[in-house]
Amino acid sequence: MEKKIKSWLDYSPDSDFSIYNIPFGIIENKSISPRVASRIGDVAIDLKTLAELGYLEGIGLRKTDSECFDRNTLNDFIGLGKTKTNAVRNRIISLFSEDNDLKVNQNHLQRMLIPVSEVNVLCPVRPTDYTDFYSSIEHATNVGKMFRDKDNPLLPNWRHLPVGYHGRSSSIVGSGAEIYRPKGQIFDNTINSPVFSPSKKLDFELEMAFITTGTTCLGDSVPVDKAEDYIFGFVIFNDLSARDIQQWEYVPLGPFLGKNFGSVISNWVVTLEALEPFRTSGPEQNPKVLPYLQTDGKKNFDVHLEVCLQAEQTQAHLICRSNMKYLYWNVCQQLAHQTVNGCNLNNAGIYASGTISGPDEHSFGSMLELSWNGTKAVKTPEFERFFIEDNDTIIMKAYAIQDEIRVGFGECVVKILPAKS
Repeated sequence: MEKKIKSWLDYSPDSDFSIYNIPFGIIENKSISPRVASRIGDVAIDLKTLAELGYLEGIGLRKTDSECFDRNTLNDFIGLGKTKTNAVRNRIISLFSEDNDLKVNQNHLQRMLIPVSEVNVLCPVRPTDYTDFYSSIEHATNVGKMFRDKDNPLLPNWRHLPVGYHGRSSSIVGSGAEIYRPKGQIFDNTINSPVFSPSKKLDFELEMAFITTGTTCLGDSVPVDKAEDYIFGFVIFNDLSARDIQQWEYVPLGPFLGKNFGSVISNWVVTLEALEPFRTSGPEQNPKVLPYLQTDGKKNFDVHLEVCLQAEQTQAHLICRSNMKYLYWNVCQQLAHQTVNGCNLNNAGIYASGTISGPDEHSFGSMLELSWNGTKAVKTPEFERFFIEDNDTIIMKAYAIQDEIRVGFGECVVKILPAKS
């Protein structure tokens, strides 16, 4: 654990955005164009202005590197590589810590610091790729019990490799978005035939995702012990799913229209380095995995996850608590498997974990599991649900706490609108 640090900026001890965090995102308002920012408490730090005022000198940035702060996505900043992005993060920590030799000119504060309430925080990246994994054994087991074999719910390959599929990056949007209920073919058991209809089983999936930095050449593989060199940071990921469309279409090639109508990410990217204090061991893997997937040390993260559901004109109600540490397949194994066949990596690719469910029914990470495929209601003090209804808002939160250190992701919020006519 690094030494305790304290910021001279005031913020609540319950803030996700402590001096230990220093996430990155994109901000704008009527006075400033979209640009790269960080955040401490309720204050956004304008990195374009920080660079212009000379506060990022002496950390290895070239003059042309500073151009990446004047962008409407983090893609170019992430593309600088971890040596430079970590240097920026460490300089921000130094600038805003009480115990430091770097002093900020008080006359500059109004230019570089903006209340978060006065900016729009945009989708942080323009995804170049998107893979969705299926890495929670509790989730895979629950789905297998529902749709396959109660006694043998996992398919034979599941414990041997991180199952995944390539999704559609163009429909990934930032927190605060509104998504229309999807339409498609649904199999109607009453007439033994498919019908065209808006989805009646719209669902969320509670996931986390990592964002890659750098590129690899086609044909090259990323060794499992080098995978973290390619992981810039993490976001909350809500993989919206139309279960009835998905169930009819997925054989034989897997998810398609049931998954590609919209996925939502949180707007602040939390770096891998910020999560270092929260490393933990993952579940025991049995049978032993093949050598290219074997990892040493603590590769999971103790990050608390929550889902709240809000109906129109009601309060938001907590319906699920889970944890990132439950993932059976860790992020290093996911990336190593993604590239073992020579698949090349692009900068700013998104790799989602799959639904993160825990061991009990209150920790299930989807309505599919919480309602057991619509057979029991998920009840709140104001309403009950089997799946997501029109004008419902889904709010996901993620945060890690150890002693007095808190690092969080804020919220990942989406409202579901009625299907377009």
